[in-house]
Amino acid sequence: MTVTDAPRVRPADPAADPAADSRARRRAARERELALPHGWLSLAGFHWLPSRPEPLPGVPGLWLADEAGAHLRPAEADGPLVQGPDVVAGAYDGDVPEGGSVQVGTFLPVGREPLDRAGDPTTGETAAVAIELVRRTGRLAIRLRDPHARARLDFAGVPAFDHDPSWDLEAPVRLYEAPRDVVVGAARPGLVHRLQAVGEVDLTRGDRTVTLLLTGAPGAAPTLLFSDEAPGVAPWRTARPELPEGLAPGATGVARLDLNDALNLPYAFSDHGTCPAPPPGNHVPFAVTAGERSPR
Repeated sequence: MTVTDAPRVRPADPAADPAADSRARRRAARERELALPHGWLSLAGFHWLPSRPEPLPGVPGLWLADEAGAHLRPAEADGPLVQGPDVVAGAYDGDVPEGGSVQVGTFLPVGREPLDRAGDPTTGETAAVAIELVRRTGRLAIRLRDPHARARLDFAGVPAFDHDPSWDLEAPVRLYEAPRDVVVGAARPGLVHRLQAVGEVDLTRGDRTVTLLLTGAPGAAPTLLFSDEAPGVAPWRTARPELPEGLAPGATGVARLDLNDALNLPYAFSDHGTCPAPPPGNHVPFAVTAGERSPR
């Protein structure tokens, strides 16, 4: 099955249930974004850059990283060359800050048509592979985004629990006066992420309550990274509590936390994600049977 054959979410009759229709539309938009040609379903490779010019599996050119950043040079008898606004005659020099990423360019594998049966010109489809430069834990790597990635071609939607209103919670929240640095692990072994904890939220289910850290940037919508005891879910997921309007640093309030909207991070769809793990202690000691299930 190609991604263009994936079943479409049929929204509920808005006259009968406007809330269900809104949820269906959000779900359809989420799945369209995942399935973009270079979206998260297209991750197909991750390669640390060497210190001397070397070829990388399935990638045109010779690559290296030094104190100045990443460098691409043409290789003898190269087939396809990397194309892009910052690539000149097959060469590239550039850098990216810690935790960042930038698309270096694209290339078309030998024998692949620019638009083939996996492509749809009406949606801006392309069969070219994108090369993304990333810096993680001080090291530079390239990550490949291939429209022909198996996860994308086989995609038929993200499995999820049925909507359950009981998981739409009112959750006490406390914002810190100033962010606190926290170091967490990552989906890829050997990496760490340095996040900022901006507050805490209390999640209650029945007679059980757990206090979890919220991360993010001051003034921005915070993120809740959490793991839980539900079967058939990714090792951790993410949710976004809706804070009371105008809640200032150092203040307390009650947030809306709808765990039906809990999402998988990109690492759940492939082996090439570098997503941050939850802060220490952000484990819910019961099953959160809401939101997205594991896609693999």
